[in-house]
Amino acid sequence: MKQNRSYTIPIILVTSLFFLWAFLHNINPILIPHLRKACQLSDTQSAFIDTAVYLAYFTIALPAGFFMQRFGYKKGILFGLLLYGVGALLFLPAASSRNYALFLGALFVIAAGATFLETVANPYMTKLGDERDGARRLNFAQSFNGVGAFLAPIIGGKFILSGIEHTPAELQQMAAGGQLNTYLQSEADTVRTPYLVIAAGVLLLLALFAASRLPETGAPARDSKAPRFSLKVLRMPQVAWAVVAQFFYVGAQVGVGSFFIRFAKQAMALPEKDAAYWWGYIAMVGFMAGRFVGTFLMKYIRAERLLALYAFLSILLLMVAVFTQGKLAVYALMAVPFFMSIMFPTIFALGVKGLGEETKIASSFIIMSIVGGAFFPLIMGAISDASGSIQFGYLVPAACIAVVLLFALRRNEKVRNGKAAAPADVLAYAH
Repeated sequence: MKQNRSYTIPIILVTSLFFLWAFLHNINPILIPHLRKACQLSDTQSAFIDTAVYLAYFTIALPAGFFMQRFGYKKGILFGLLLYGVGALLFLPAASSRNYALFLGALFVIAAGATFLETVANPYMTKLGDERDGARRLNFAQSFNGVGAFLAPIIGGKFILSGIEHTPAELQQMAAGGQLNTYLQSEADTVRTPYLVIAAGVLLLLALFAASRLPETGAPARDSKAPRFSLKVLRMPQVAWAVVAQFFYVGAQVGVGSFFIRFAKQAMALPEKDAAYWWGYIAMVGFMAGRFVGTFLMKYIRAERLLALYAFLSILLLMVAVFTQGKLAVYALMAVPFFMSIMFPTIFALGVKGLGEETKIASSFIIMSIVGGAFFPLIMGAISDASGSIQFGYLVPAACIAVVLLFALRRNEKVRNGKAAAPADVLAYAH
């Protein structure tokens, strides 16, 4: 991949941003059980961690786009990094006070920064060089998104989870002896050092971006022909269906990962630190592998058909996870990310295929639909609290993926004689 030397440093810097928002999303499966323990939360209350993150994406996405159009790529990146760093620093007072609301506020600020970074970095990467190679550059940068997804649960499991677990009876004894608050505070304090390091790293990256000369070539602010925001695009069935499918898919993806540690502990008594490593080393590696395998298979199978097959297999695995016990249930759940791997980019590519100048507007609606990640984990938590079993909560992502299956079957019927979205097109929308 030959590049003009003037673009080399900007490409390296912008590529690093893809790691940051992947880390944010994939550290949640660690924070949910950890803060549940440290702040003594129910499953429903702990699910508000996902709500804070995905509501930020929903509410900040459009302002971030307007900011980028008004001030350009570089200032958008700088502001996003500033928010991300400040949010990480807010974890320090949140931990000191063991205040769950402050933790949620810190996560919202980090997610707001990540929204700015994602809104800017995806289109900017396509502009850093020959636009004919834009998709290839974006696919390369997306590989670091996978690295973040892989490392987040492993780092979180090692440095945040203490591995110290007490039964309800033991906690009652500690409360009676006046030791409970000391124990809970020690649990809350484990986030301090990791998030201080994250803040320092992000602010260092901010300084590097500030000192670098980033080209503004092709910036959206200079595009006088950019289509105006309009709801008309939602009248197109393929766009409306893609928005709905993406809403349910992201809800499923977030829910599957967020409660995995709790699921593994309940289904086979797996310690929380071991569960975190299993999720990182097995499930997230499977997620990355599934994307490469899916891209290869799309050379021979239409994207709509492969999406339908992967959705069906995901539902089947989730049913096994819900209605069995022990290693079989946990292994089935860890296999789900492999088949979910192609869903986000494939739904996206099928939703915007052939739209021409309406693509930007349609894309914004599909991106906003990831707010599904804010709602469905709450439903899973409520089911777990009501039934006493998080396994039954996994019926929710199964139902969500059934909507994706319906979308795929509908698209397959509509384009039975058409051309599938190319693998490169699908990967360009990887998330």
